[in-house]
Amino acid sequence: MSTLRAALTTEARKAVTSRVLRWTTGLLLASIVALTSGILAAKELGDPQLTAKLGPIVALDGWPALLAIAAQITAAGVMPALGIGLSWIVGREFADGTITGLFALPVPRWAIALGKLVVYLVWTVVVAITLCAVLLALGLLLGLGGPGPSDWQALTRELSLTILVGLVAMPIAWAATLGRGLLPGIATAIGLLVISQVMAFTGSGAWFPVVTPALWAIDPDAVTLPQLALIPSVPLVFGALTLLAWHRLQLDR
Repeated sequence: MSTLRAALTTEARKAVTSRVLRWTTGLLLASIVALTSGILAAKELGDPQLTAKLGPIVALDGWPALLAIAAQITAAGVMPALGIGLSWIVGREFADGTITGLFALPVPRWAIALGKLVVYLVWTVVVAITLCAVLLALGLLLGLGGPGPSDWQALTRELSLTILVGLVAMPIAWAATLGRGLLPGIATAIGLLVISQVMAFTGSGAWFPVVTPALWAIDPDAVTLPQLALIPSVPLVFGALTLLAWHRLQLDR
């Protein structure tokens, strides 16, 4: 327990002082707010091209429109952002050349990896809460008034969407470990996003756990309980694979 506590403390200190996580968080929040505001403004102006792309959202106003637009943007934009953060948290030791020093520590490497994953999950929750707070502030600034009960439900789904996407991004940690660097993890994040788009386009995305959170957040009735139940399998399987990879890590290969 003491070794795990030491790993958590060290990784938490790295995360708090990290410019990568601060910039990633800031750019993600700014991008979602800017895009949501811009689409809302274009919608009010009746842009025909945008109207054709928004589909059913065109009929929405106020909080439902804002949160529906934000959910679609979040579904597409959160995976790359969280992927960059996770790749840095797991792969920085390889990129900085400090991985050799970890072999001399009394802390097991699997405990170090577990500390990294826990810190990543905490960061994901912080990002999710901050994003919802920013969207709430945006709606109030736009004069939409206080959210109603259904709006709070949509805001809760936005919170859950960000956290769930963070969970299903766990293959990125495994890729960053096997690839021994940041780029393999970032490439995996892009690959997951592309696969998700293809699966959603084919109509079978609800059974693909990486896509399920986005489809559920946009249209909860389109996703069944068994499909939602598949989501935890991704972080459990790939989290375990990441810990195993760190446990078996060798310097020569």
